Amino acid sequence: MNTNMANLTDDIRVVVEEVLKSPDIKALLSGNTPADDAVPEQSGIFPDVDSAVAAATIAQRELIALPLDTRKAIIEAIRRVVLWNNRDLSSQAVAETGMGNLADKQIKNALAANKTPGVEDIEPRVCTDEHGLTLTELAPWGVIGAVTPVTNPIATITCNAIGMIAAGNSVVFNVHPNAKKISCRLVSMFNDAIHMEGGPRNLLCAIGEPTIESANILMKHKGIALLVVTGGPGVVKAAMGSGKKAICAGPGNPPCVVDSTADIVKAGRDIVLGASFDNNVVCICEKEVLAVASIADRLKGEMRKNGAFELTGAQIDAVTKLVIAEPGGADHEGAPNKAYVGKSPIEIARAAGIAVPPETRLLLMEVGREHPLVWTEQLMPVLPLVRMNDVDEAIDFAVVVERGCRHSAMIHSHDIEKLSRMAKVMNCSLFIKNGPCYAGLGQGGAGYTSFTIASPTGEGITRPRSFTRERRCTLVDSFRII
Repeated sequence: MNTNMANLTDDIRVVVEEVLKSPDIKALLSGNTPADDAVPEQSGIFPDVDSAVAAATIAQRELIALPLDTRKAIIEAIRRVVLWNNRDLSSQAVAETGMGNLADKQIKNALAANKTPGVEDIEPRVCTDEHGLTLTELAPWGVIGAVTPVTNPIATITCNAIGMIAAGNSVVFNVHPNAKKISCRLVSMFNDAIHMEGGPRNLLCAIGEPTIESANILMKHKGIALLVVTGGPGVVKAAMGSGKKAICAGPGNPPCVVDSTADIVKAGRDIVLGASFDNNVVCICEKEVLAVASIADRLKGEMRKNGAFELTGAQIDAVTKLVIAEPGGADHEGAPNKAYVGKSPIEIARAAGIAVPPETRLLLMEVGREHPLVWTEQLMPVLPLVRMNDVDEAIDFAVVVERGCRHSAMIHSHDIEKLSRMAKVMNCSLFIKNGPCYAGLGQGGAGYTSFTIASPTGEGITRPRSFTRERRCTLVDSFRII
């Protein structure tokens, strides 16, 4: 055998040995296959909170000992994982969760990968005077415990991973059980990419079989320095009551006001695009439209031109009965039927016995102010429209239906006074003027993005500096050069 053939044989042997190390291959050779809903063995995925926190603690210590250039390279690698695998990851997310649609998922995930800030967001500040110099730096918390939702698993984990690592932290994720396979796969892919760039193993960890119990253990674990929760009111309440510093992104019920000065053609298009985006599972999506009566019919006409199907009469009743599990009102919040959260408008209409065109993006219904959909964060492409007497009445009602979540709101208007008034009285983390909701996250609008919008705890649109502690160092009577 010549030297080249011998080398080739050795190379093949090495490849085969590596393949045989795979847990899935071992299972197949032994005649055992993992359960359909089991998470396969992956890097950074642990069976319990204690082991995950222990591994993340070691990784965080290693991270802060590395140069910032390595941290920057790690973040760029995370971005590439999403961008290079976007369609495949998005397809798996839709298949596993049953929510959203492939096209919008890819837009959302690319947005998270491209526009989440990195290390540049944590630059130090220096001030000097005749008494000397003071340096203020943004330091990491350590190990962060993060809870992520079923609605935006890829985008939320991506934003959290980039921002938290940029700030010098490691993370232990307790992902939503109904998105555990895609979430754990993503965390594992990120870990592999991080290691390839010289970063520590297990910088991102996740619980392989996440439960409410594991989330509670994570929130109370002595090794967790900071909690970051993106989810519904229950998990937000638990985090805020944990006794730890918590950054919480909770629910909202974003109203959209349209007045008589608005560009109705643009408003109709923008509202359909925003309210139908990923089948309305994003918390910032338009959840109810409050339209001034004089332009309401024109607005509905423009919405129909852009893919809205208007329900009437018995159709409204049928869809409402289908999608609302607990009717809400001014005195209490309603609850959607979870079976239809994130479903397509065509699927919802079909279940209600209604045939709609295949190009339908949104189900639109004109209703009264007391209709339960007005008072419910529905998270599906079913949009109520309420006719209002004038813009001031619409703005005042928007404050009421938003329920003090201080999350998101929109207005379409060319009246500077009304634009300013609504911005002030809504007091939201995210307020969009004359655009679809997602413009506020940098998709067609200026600024960075985040899918952890911390309205309950006040951080707003989170970024790397949100996940830091401010530290100050003062040098007296020196280093001022003027």
